[in-house]
Formats: sequence, C-alpha cells, structure tokens
Amino acid sequence: MPGVTGDHYFTAEPGTAARPREVEFTVAGRDYTLTSAGGVFSAARLDPGTAVLLRKADLPAPDAAGDLLDLGCGFGPIACVLAGSAPAATVWAVDVNERARALAAANAERVGAADRVWVAAPDDVPADVTFAQLWSNPPIRIGKEGLHELLLRWLPRLAPDGVAWLVVARHLGGDSLHRWLTEQGWQVGRHASQKGYRVLRVTR
Repeated sequence: MPGVTGDHYFTAEPGTAARPREVEFTVAGRDYTLTSAGGVFSAARLDPGTAVLLRKADLPAPDAAGDLLDLGCGFGPIACVLAGSAPAATVWAVDVNERARALAAANAERVGAADRVWVAAPDDVPADVTFAQLWSNPPIRIGKEGLHELLLRWLPRLAPDGVAWLVVARHLGGDSLHRWLTEQGWQVGRHASQKGYRVLRVTR
C-alpha cells in the first residue's frame, strides 16, 4: 500500500501515537464534534467516502427500531449519526481496531448515546443478532479477498427485509464490487454517485 507505513487502520492494537484531535462535521442539519486519533481510519477528518454515504444514503427514520450495524466503525461517525437519527434503535459499532473501539465508545457518550451504541470486536457480537440495517465504508485496502470474506460474514446477518448501505470509491473497485455482490445473489442498486464514490444499496 503506497504511502502507508507501520500501523494500518485495521491493525488490532495500533502502536502509533494517539495524538487525539477533534473532527467536526454536519449531517442532516445536526452538528457533530467527535474525537479521533492516530492509528484509526481517517484520523484527521471525516473520510470523504463516509461523508458521501451519510449525505446520500437514506438515514433511518426517527421511529426506526431494532439493531443497526456500523461495520468498521473507526472512531464512530456513522454510529453516532445512526444513533442520532434513530433514538429507538440499538447501534452496534464493530471494528477490529482496539483504539477505534475506545474512541467510538467515548464519542457515543459524547453525543448522549452511550446507552444505545454497543461497541464490540467482530467476534464479540452475539451470533443470534440480526440487523435491520448495515452501514459500512468497508476497508478496501485489506484486499479483495479480505473484503469479500468480510461481506460474506456480515451481509447474511441482515434481517429478511434488511438493507445494507455501502460506499466504495469507483477507482478502488466500486463497480466490480457491485458485480460481485450481484453474482452472490444480492439485489444491488447504485443509489448514488458523488465525488468518485458509489453508494450501493444491498438487499436480499
């Protein structure tokens, strides 16, 4: 991965100095100020792909209930937005990165949603939990095989009428991922395109 040295954002226990910083952004008219740090995904800002996803995908309705999943949550921007949009829902914020999980938990508390955002490592999510919605800016840089394994693990945990929202940069394989998901039997629509990113809506 050119330009990436040492820890990756998918490192379980990053050794990179944390150097906490504030990240500010606005989604659906609500302002968020979250804490990020080195060694996690998009440590210095809201990732452009995540910004497109939160702007273009259909946020859950205020009365949405059930379990929602932020897969690869990083410092928790998607989880915090989902919790703000759907106060009756439980949001699972899942990441392999220990520091990311700690930040996501702290940010959930910061936005007043600590009781509704459950932060977990992938293996700690109970097997019987199914998700009404899955949101992800998936870790493309783990490689195609790793990405496929990740999606094959989590997409089947969608409820029968569940929906997954994924954002992928076109130049990093957004269109090929669309084709692959279709080949796996999923219903996939290109919901939006903006700034070189594809927002995919995935259902059974």
